[in-house]
Amino acid sequence: MFKQINKKFKKIHYHIAYCIFVLFVLLFVFRSAWVNLKLLFFYIGLFLPIVLATSYFFNYVIVPNYYLTRRYARFIFYTFCTAVISWYLEILVLVFAYVTLAKFSYITPNSVQVARVPIVLYMLVFVGSFLFMMKQIIEKGQVINKLEIEKEKTKKSFLEIMSNRKMIKIPYDEIIYIESLSDYIKVTTINNEIKSKEKISKLSEKLPDIFLRIHRSFIINTDRIKERSLEQVLVDGYQLNIGRSYRKDVKEVLNSRDTTTTANK
Repeated sequence: MFKQINKKFKKIHYHIAYCIFVLFVLLFVFRSAWVNLKLLFFYIGLFLPIVLATSYFFNYVIVPNYYLTRRYARFIFYTFCTAVISWYLEILVLVFAYVTLAKFSYITPNSVQVARVPIVLYMLVFVGSFLFMMKQIIEKGQVINKLEIEKEKTKKSFLEIMSNRKMIKIPYDEIIYIESLSDYIKVTTINNEIKSKEKISKLSEKLPDIFLRIHRSFIINTDRIKERSLEQVLVDGYQLNIGRSYRKDVKEVLNSRDTTTTANK
């Protein structure tokens, strides 16, 4: 559960934008109750953590773990518990604000608008849920689109390139690695080497997922990896360097492939 939340927080700009949105909504709703701007920020500052905590707990824990997995009874139960706890915390904040500000004669008849607090809270939770759902739909659409593109690539079992003014078909499973040289590329296969004027960047878009770019000059067939380290990879009998800017992505992709392979076994 906590790994899932940590993964969601990697896109920090999304969460900063949402926090700013919540802050502005609270300021807009309660601005008429406070003449003094400092008191308004004090009042809003007390509620902001409750609003954000409720919204994030509901959208990143309850919804994905119970609603999206169709465990509706638990979803209703935990939603009810979250609502009760958040409302209880709001009451405590209201009492604290009233007692604290009353000491300095800052409370006016309209200062503590009890009815607005839960309405605003759950409205923001609903908005957060809507944004979360939209984000999920967009991400799933991107995944589906990527899978469709990959499916198109794997329909062919060979790479087509122009070599010596002829169209050559090279079976994927025969390719060991592809190297970019000064003004051409070299495809090293189990039988020979084929040269072409194509760009390595364009080839990387055509190739299926079993091929991985490890350097600005190299694309390898990951099915032919014999050994690997942080800086180098042994593909069949060829020792190739992994570019500094590619090392992190290469490590993640290869570790992911190892995990998938182990799970399938």
